[in-house]
Amino acid sequence: MVVVEMAKVFPPLMGFLVFFCLFVVVMGREAAVENYSIKYKDPNQPLNVRVNDLLKRMSLEEKIGQMTQIERGDASKEIMHKYFIGSVYSEGGSVPGPQASAQAWINMVNEFQAGSVSTRLGIPMIYGIDAIHGHNTAFNSTVFPHNIGLGATRSALFTSYSSIAKFFCVLILTI
Repeated sequence: MVVVEMAKVFPPLMGFLVFFCLFVVVMGREAAVENYSIKYKDPNQPLNVRVNDLLKRMSLEEKIGQMTQIERGDASKEIMHKYFIGSVYSEGGSVPGPQASAQAWINMVNEFQAGSVSTRLGIPMIYGIDAIHGHNTAFNSTVFPHNIGLGATRSALFTSYSSIAKFFCVLILTI
């Protein structure tokens, strides 16, 4: 009895499975062909072709977002996605948490990046950090003292120019 019932159900089920498999193959092929027609994603295209293709596809809001840089404390996965933010930075002392490890930094940046690449065009963001003396906001990282770096150049002229530049920066900032 069970064999007879299976024989009645099996042909329609097989037909559905065959149809479904063909559908997946055809749709997969169309998606692959469509992906190759997106020039900005094709690494074999010349750079100017890729840039022009991407710019033609971008809305005004996406272009404005890509030219915008926000501070880490204002960024989130949702903000990156909603406003198409192109760059995030950590100004001096801005950290993901107290005694933030390298892994904490990686997790934070990856979270922002996930928001960026989840947009319609999937444009990744750029992350910047104020770390002229070394990445001293990553707990237990190496810090490079500025004056030792200048001395390592063994150039008295370079060192004196740097001192003069610092003097004028301080002078301009205090005026």
